[in-house]
Amino acid sequence: MSYSLHEKLKGLTPYEPVAGTFSVRLDANESYLNFPDWLRMELYEIISTFDFHRYPDVTAKTVRERYASYYGIDPDLLTAGNGSDELIMLIVSALLGKGERVMVIAPDFSMYGFYSRICENPVLVLPKGEDLTIDVDEVIRKAKEERVRAVFFSNPCNPTGQGLKREDVRRLIRSVEALVVLDEAYMDFWDQSLLSEVCDYENLIILRTCSKAFGMAALRLGFAVANPVITNALRAVKSPYNVNALTQEIAAAVLKYPDYIRACIRQILQSRDRLQEKLTELFAGKPDTRVYPTCTNFVLIKTPLSRLLFEALGKKGVAVRELNGCLRISAGSEAENEAVLTALSDCLKEGDKTI
Repeated sequence: MSYSLHEKLKGLTPYEPVAGTFSVRLDANESYLNFPDWLRMELYEIISTFDFHRYPDVTAKTVRERYASYYGIDPDLLTAGNGSDELIMLIVSALLGKGERVMVIAPDFSMYGFYSRICENPVLVLPKGEDLTIDVDEVIRKAKEERVRAVFFSNPCNPTGQGLKREDVRRLIRSVEALVVLDEAYMDFWDQSLLSEVCDYENLIILRTCSKAFGMAALRLGFAVANPVITNALRAVKSPYNVNALTQEIAAAVLKYPDYIRACIRQILQSRDRLQEKLTELFAGKPDTRVYPTCTNFVLIKTPLSRLLFEALGKKGVAVRELNGCLRISAGSEAENEAVLTALSDCLKEGDKTI
């Protein structure tokens, strides 16, 4: 008998970001700030004496300690991962039994549902309202009714940019009989984190990343933060050398400079605020269009022209993200923001000639 793919894999295609060559890329919610020269020189020194022939530290001890120090939390509560994606897959495959139901609250980060389905865990999708916010009471009711074993959601949310207040998140965690995976990838741009409270709950895992505010998307480094019982389980089931040594060394070096990181976050927020203000002005009065408020480093615009504008911007060398009738635009440098605003303005003015 010849081998054939499992049904769950048939028809799947590899993940592909926005493809093409662009002069401006505001599609992936990365930090627009690259490392300054003084920091690059320190990183070059690390590379020049690096032990490429040795395996990395299994526990990622140094980078965990410096990351924990930045937030004032216990490093023993952190599990390092090869980006948050690896940790999401690990949580579903190891902490849930086959067939146990997972809840996601759409729209949200697509990989929660993707990894759950790959692990053969049915996914219950609870839609958000027109304002794209989470109805906590409905989440609690549905989670109990459907007997879900895990609830995944990002706060603030990617792709909506909306945030759920700390007290509402607490109520959700305490009211469901399920594991709650709270993805705080964008919380560095807001002030409603539960990191300091993670040990108050038996059923909470918080995901964090170095890819957004910290400007280290290329390194693929994320953390799961949880109470000691969950943390010990995650460390026991992860692959031994999951975070490569170069990532650990470079990230640890960057994390020695918390004031630099905080300054970068302030710059990103200033860029985001200017971008949101200008986009709100640009789309004012357009029918069936809304520029949403945001707690993140990007702005979401609902518009019936989303696909047409996405394609027109691409032709002008500007990459943004198009998602189900919306444009998601990351905050960029002053020049990048100006480029996307000018291109959008031109597209809207040109009308049918362009779009």
